[in-house]
Amino acid sequence: MNRPRMLRRTAGVGLGALTALIEVPYVVLSAPLLAIPAARPKVLRGARRLAEVERARLQRFFDASNGDDYDGRRALQYLVPRSLTGLLALGVWVCIGAGAVAGALYFAQLVTGRAPGGTPDGTLLDWLPILALGAIAVFLCGQGLIGAAALDRRLARRFFGPSSQELLRRRVSELATTRSEVVEAVNGERRRIERDLHDGVQQRLVALGVLLGRARRAGDAERAAELVRQAHEESQEALRELREVSWRVYPIALDESGLEAALESLAERATIPVDLRYALDEPSPEMATVVYFVASESVTNAAKHASANKVTIDVHREETRIVAEITDDGCGGAKMSESGGLSGLARRVAAMDGEFSLQSPESGTTVRVTLPCE
Repeated sequence: MNRPRMLRRTAGVGLGALTALIEVPYVVLSAPLLAIPAARPKVLRGARRLAEVERARLQRFFDASNGDDYDGRRALQYLVPRSLTGLLALGVWVCIGAGAVAGALYFAQLVTGRAPGGTPDGTLLDWLPILALGAIAVFLCGQGLIGAAALDRRLARRFFGPSSQELLRRRVSELATTRSEVVEAVNGERRRIERDLHDGVQQRLVALGVLLGRARRAGDAERAAELVRQAHEESQEALRELREVSWRVYPIALDESGLEAALESLAERATIPVDLRYALDEPSPEMATVVYFVASESVTNAAKHASANKVTIDVHREETRIVAEITDDGCGGAKMSESGGLSGLARRVAAMDGEFSLQSPESGTTVRVTLPCE
């Protein structure tokens, strides 16, 4: 922890100790008033105001952002343990103050050559136990501050966290968002396939037809044979491009041989060297599809846009997650746009409750995907 952050958190614990001086009497005096129906709303409203002060303190000094989905009763429930935590922090600060005063007195005696307690002619052996006790006291006070800060954050998460209804609402909202994003990603993929067919395969077939027509009309047998040869080459290119498009739609190897075989085929077909590191049992078909298309798009981008000389695909498992990292040594600078291929992949990953990250500094690009699994 850097020093400014440590000082800020120490100040936050100190302020929390002071707020406890207000919260303790409020809890003690207001709790009996809950039995009076007319006074109950005011008590709960006051508890919520104090809780809001605590939320602001935690946000300012501990960078702890907590939700506001709680009522006055929950705020009062929070103030009961929070006031005790504040008293604990106050006790730590009292110990620190007492230790500072004692340390100052001992230091004055040390520099004047006296023994601990003020008797004359102090020796080093007289001061060793005091120094040891001082070091232990500093350590315990430091741990006390850290512990008080941890208790503050834990209590806030416990009482200010979202309710089950709020969690359900967020989940429904998240699912609605990911569903619409997946639909948009599928539509984007369909449009790209249409462009590939129109601009690639269709143009090849048109050229093929033109060459065959010219061959039929050619009066010279040698000229006709040359045109037929060109038509044959054009048909081979059309077949290759059609095979590429079908691979981009869905590689049949995923169904027949699994993810590892599909990635091996991807590495063999790539125009740049691909180093595949695979250490994973066969995942579900849905996850295998996501991992494959992330790898395929990353390899394509590395070859087309990054001028990379090598790509590494690393697929492995970390506890309950499948991790796929695709790294290239290209020029870097890749960015995610709203409608690009990478954003479509990010939507696919989000639909599986996974995480997608892109790191692309001035040189090299790393795409990392994590997917939850059992």
